[in-house]
This record gives sequence, structure tokens and C-alpha cells, in this order.
Amino acid sequence: GVVAGGALGADGGAVLGPGTGDNAAAALGINAEPGDVVVSIGTSGVVSTVSTTPSSDPSGTVAGFADATGNFLPLAVTLNAARVLDATARLLGVDHDELSRLALSAPAGAGGLVLVPYLEGERTPDRPHSTGALHGLTLATADPAHLARAAVEGLLCGLADGLEAIAALGNPVRRVFLVGGGARSEAVRRLAPAVLGVPVLVPPPGEYVADGAARQAAWVLAGGSTPPVWPATSTETYQADPVPHVRERYAEVRDLTADRS
Repeated sequence: GVVAGGALGADGGAVLGPGTGDNAAAALGINAEPGDVVVSIGTSGVVSTVSTTPSSDPSGTVAGFADATGNFLPLAVTLNAARVLDATARLLGVDHDELSRLALSAPAGAGGLVLVPYLEGERTPDRPHSTGALHGLTLATADPAHLARAAVEGLLCGLADGLEAIAALGNPVRRVFLVGGGARSEAVRRLAPAVLGVPVLVPPPGEYVADGAARQAAWVLAGGSTPPVWPATSTETYQADPVPHVRERYAEVRDLTADRS
């Protein structure tokens, strides 16, 4: 967890903060409130939401965590997130800017080409020994642009499944924040609202985990029933028409993968 306390109190004793985990600290750092969803694209992908009530998912897709303020933070995690972009860029011999340009030059759905990005096994769904797979390869889709598009859409489809699972437990989706290293990709930012089916808010790159830990520490020192009011993070809003056929096609093939030999 992230240690938030440690200063001296008025009587000279140490003031101890409760501390928190990285995802909960990030939510506090961007001032997420109940109904807000944070989609973090780092080495792994995390979809979490601040909730005033606990969630219980017998399937195990959504894990129940506490947030940094006394509320709850149900979340779903994928093992393969920004690394999918890294691997595809390496495969195509391009940098990330060119990968984005290629992805955005191809049509939604990549002409039926689907990348199931279980490159290191997968946690959601629970497929620890699975490998990635490419489906729908034809002469028309056998080019860098279609593969780049399929990679970005495959990454986002896995996160969309997590968002859907969280919403299915009765958690409202009021706003969606997109953070993490993968959010620096223009293709990810522009395609996320289409695949997720909702507008996304993208704050500037920052150390939101550290910000959240600092805010919790300030709260412990200041006292009170709510966190201190810090300036709201500016965001850029991305909107796009939903593309349900992309997720439908992904759902058709996401279980058609081979295990590691």
C-alpha cells in the first residue's frame, strides 16, 4: 500500500494515516467521486469505480477493494494493457506515434481482424496459460494499419468487458477517466469512447497515485469528515459514436486461444 501518514501530532506523537493501495490513491488523486470510473492503462489494465456500497461478484471478475476515503472500490484487472501497444509497435517496426496513425487510418473493426491480446496469459478472463491470437486475417486485412487497429481495439475490448462487469453489479457509470501510460496514445484516446460506449475524460499525465497519498495525508493532519478540497484536475473530453459490432466480433473469438506449449 501507499503510506500516507507519519507526521508528528500536537502532543508530539506520530500521526498515522490509514494508507491505501495504488488504484485507490489514483482515484483520490484525480478526485473521483461515487459513480466515477477510472480506466488505467499501464503494464496491466485496471477498471475501477468509487462506490458507496460493497460489491460481490461470485464469478471473481470484479474484486472488492476499499477506496482511500471510506468508500469501496470494485475493480477488474487485465494483465495485458500498454504492453499490447509495445509488442505491436515492435512487431511492425514503428514507434508509438506511427502505431496510432496506422490504427486511426484503418476502419472500425479492422475489417474483421481481431487481436485477442493474451500475450502473458490473462486474469480477466481467468486464462493464466493462454496466448494471444489473431483472427480474421485475409488478404485485405494483412497490412500494418489493420493490425494496429486490431491491437488497440483488442486492448480496449478487454477493458470494456471489465467495465461491463462492474456496471452489471449495479454500479452507476457517471464519468469515465482514462489514465496511465497507454492513455498517451492518440489512438487509445480516440477509440476508447467508441469501444467503451461512453465519453472519456483524459487528465494530463501525472503522478496521481502520489497525489492521492498526499491528499490522504493532508486529510489526516487537517481532520474533518471529508478530504481537503484540492484544485480539480483539468481534463480533455473524447467522444465518439459507439461501435458495438467491434465488441460483438471480439466476443465471438476471445476464447479461441491456445495454451502455452
